[in-house]
Amino acid sequence: MEGRARVAWNLRRLRVERGITQEGLAVDAGVDRTYVSGIERREFNPTVDLLDRLAMALAVDILDLLAVPAADEAEPSPLPAGRKRR
Repeated sequence: MEGRARVAWNLRRLRVERGITQEGLAVDAGVDRTYVSGIERREFNPTVDLLDRLAMALAVDILDLLAVPAADEAEPSPLPAGRKRR
């Protein structure tokens, strides 16, 4: 799995596990929500500085965004649609 795909996979997995919306993560990391969405869809290649801000917003180590998923790990599912309270 290429690096951009790993970041997309792990970013979505960690965000969903914590129940954080893309908008909430974007606000906490100081980036636009569409950029978070683009990273998760493998459209954007984030800088190391942005990965560091995303990791801090998720309260994880930056290495967690680069971890190789287990071979039997299912693709992370999205949060239910609709606005969430923070």
